[in-house]
Amino acid sequence: MSRVIKAGRAAPSVPFNFEDVTSQATAALTQVRAEAAEILAVANRDAEAVRQQAEAAGRLAAEGSLAQRVEEQVASRLNDLVPALTQAAAELRDAKQAWLAHWERQAVHLATAIAARVIRRELRTAPQIPVDLVREALRLAAGPSRLRVLMHPDDLGALGPELQSLLQSLGSGASAELIGDAAIEPGGCRVETECGSVDQQFSVQLARIEEELL
Repeated sequence: MSRVIKAGRAAPSVPFNFEDVTSQATAALTQVRAEAAEILAVANRDAEAVRQQAEAAGRLAAEGSLAQRVEEQVASRLNDLVPALTQAAAELRDAKQAWLAHWERQAVHLATAIAARVIRRELRTAPQIPVDLVREALRLAAGPSRLRVLMHPDDLGALGPELQSLLQSLGSGASAELIGDAAIEPGGCRVETECGSVDQQFSVQLARIEEELL
């Protein structure tokens, strides 16, 4: 049996299209350019981050160095200021003590001035006070045989009899002389002996009290 061999049908040929190739190449180039741009952008961001980190590190180092210099300057200034502050504190303390001492003196002066006024007022209402002062002075000056009692002339004129009676009570072993002396303040007296004197003037006694208080 004979067979008939038929030639197979050939595949149809496709014509070459230059525009398609160009389009594909353009698309590939565009993609490559985009990827390259992305890579460049990433690289730029990394470089900027590195720059900022370096800048921050440098700034921190500079700030640390500046802080150290400031601390050293402050410490140096404190070393200079501490003696001055100590001296200022001492001067302030001395000034405070001087101020307190001044006002203490003023208070004592005021107190003695008030006491003097009170005494002068009491003398007007109690004229026997000078006699009591003479009696006390004679008791303090007991011992010497010769006494001189100095009083203001007004007190001596007003209290003469009582004073004479007081002196006579000393006994025969002592002699006393009453002397009017305008230098003696009214209300006071001064008894003089060979051994010294007893001053019973109010101003003198107040001055002694003031001196003791101060």
